[in-house]
Amino acid sequence: GHYISVDTSYEGEKAVLSSPELYSEEWSCIRLIYQIAASPETSPDPTRLNLYVRQEGESFDRLLWSAKEPSDSWLIASLDLVNSTKKYKIVLEGEIGQDKSASIAIFEIKITPGYCIECDFEENHLCGFVNRWNPNVNWFVGGGNIRNSEAILPKDHTLNSELGHYMYVDSVYVKHFQEVAQLISPKTTAPLSGCLSFYYQLKQESSIVFTVYLRDMNGFYEEIWKRDSALSADWVLAEVDFSAPYPMEVIFEVAFNSAKGGYVALDDISFSPVFCSNQTGTPFNPAKAGCNFEEDLCNFYQDHKDGPGWSRVKVKRNVYRAGDHTTGFGYYLLANTKFTSQPGYIGRLYGPTLPGNLQFCLRFYYALYGFFKMSGTLAVYIFEENHVVQEKIWSVLDSPKGVWTQAEISFKKPMPCQVVFVSWCKSFWDCGLVALDDISLSLGSCQAADALLPNPGECTFEKDECMFSQKKRGRGSWHRRRGLTPTSYTGPKGDHTTGVGYYMYIEASDMVYGQRAYLVSRSLRGTPGKQCLTFFYHMYGAGTGLLSVYLKKEGDDEEIPLWRRTGEQSISWLRGLVEYESNRNYQIIFEAIRGVSIRSDTAIDDILFQAGPCLEVEEIQLSPGYPDSLNEIDY
Repeated sequence: GHYISVDTSYEGEKAVLSSPELYSEEWSCIRLIYQIAASPETSPDPTRLNLYVRQEGESFDRLLWSAKEPSDSWLIASLDLVNSTKKYKIVLEGEIGQDKSASIAIFEIKITPGYCIECDFEENHLCGFVNRWNPNVNWFVGGGNIRNSEAILPKDHTLNSELGHYMYVDSVYVKHFQEVAQLISPKTTAPLSGCLSFYYQLKQESSIVFTVYLRDMNGFYEEIWKRDSALSADWVLAEVDFSAPYPMEVIFEVAFNSAKGGYVALDDISFSPVFCSNQTGTPFNPAKAGCNFEEDLCNFYQDHKDGPGWSRVKVKRNVYRAGDHTTGFGYYLLANTKFTSQPGYIGRLYGPTLPGNLQFCLRFYYALYGFFKMSGTLAVYIFEENHVVQEKIWSVLDSPKGVWTQAEISFKKPMPCQVVFVSWCKSFWDCGLVALDDISLSLGSCQAADALLPNPGECTFEKDECMFSQKKRGRGSWHRRRGLTPTSYTGPKGDHTTGVGYYMYIEASDMVYGQRAYLVSRSLRGTPGKQCLTFFYHMYGAGTGLLSVYLKKEGDDEEIPLWRRTGEQSISWLRGLVEYESNRNYQIIFEAIRGVSIRSDTAIDDILFQAGPCLEVEEIQLSPGYPDSLNEIDY
């Protein structure tokens, strides 16, 4: 047969192959048979194959899958494509890294309606199911009119004939007690929940156990179905409810205890998004367990026995005290232990009840002020419902003072539980302020979430400058930095993403008054309809100049101004929102102009492009320049 491969004679360029325009109203599965041949040495710039979905109306392609592991045989990738009403294209991108002898080849691309975990085993790629090799017992393909000596094996279920195929595992070669054969499904790549069904035959002479497990990416197994005896000698339908909110594999496992165990055959695995047991359990929505405190406490609450531990507060934009993390001028929670002044004082904030047996990732932002000893001033407990067990899963050790710092914690509990935030001061002499904001909960562990593919159109500057590059004119340039800027009384203390990550800024002491620095995006795809650009900016320092955002359409010389701020704005990171539209390809430009003095370090972070109009309108509040009116906290 034929395959297609990347021409390596073009150095440093990416090879791009795009599909015709596709349309799938029902859930589909992309199967890709590919091979990457490269020398095994790991280089910082490896050979890579990326698969993107390019949806109409979006300026950015969504990375669905990426591979860089070299192999000496063809591999299969199975990727779920969630049904959508929009037309799309599949774009394959081959990157040859530093290894000039490397090659990337693709043998087959197939998009079929249905889910990737479904299979009738009629095709030679077995839908990406793999047998975990074992010296003695393995899953084999049966049927297809192969005159197998084991004529006892059944007709398949799909075609009900000797020509059809199925998978089977036989005890003939069992050598040891407890031999196990595993058939592993492709990993789910989109959240699934519903009914998994399959047909099986189990012929038993001595003890044999057939089990179905779910395995997550941390290697945890969860048993969802088990049989050790057959109801009939013919194909039997099995149905089991399952939920995979994050990537998982389905494992069909057969365990034998002797060579006279018998066999198990399996065929026609299928999936339906409706639960088998007619249970209409609404899947848990993790968004309900988070809060940014802009409107109210969401589903969080306090126990009044404790007294008013946490207050929802807001700080006007000012140059002394930082505002909230969400926008820089919104609401956050403050445990104001100064007001209570009794030692051992505790403020507890209870979260909503979470279902048991799910892996969660909890993220939140905190900032501490006025403590001599920080450790233990804020802690997170898990409160199990059935018996009053409190387990401490996190507590603050040390963090930069007054900087919004992100914490992330993974946990999984067998029983329903609640997350409780506890602030306390140990002694009357060391009571400070504990601030909390932007609590979010997601399914799956935090490590798995970090390994997920990045949001298209998002740049946090943690690894690089993403879709942006410098346009140098003169000495003015943007720098990527973490922590404080070198000049005092100007610039941020930490970034907006995590508090300890990277941001982009201009160093005023290297520039002269009125000098400009440009950060320019690569060319972005024009789309009909409105787009929303969100970013965070930091303009603190008595001599601060200007920050502007421009839109430059392809073919035009002029740059259209979209947004501008002049002079010192706040000691906080503030959120900027810009709505724009462009049918042609375009670029977005951030321009900073140095102000009158070296206290003019302007910074930006956390840029996000989204299709559709902005959901909120940016408030432009200009505060009078009197310090006393600025430093009040509004309760």
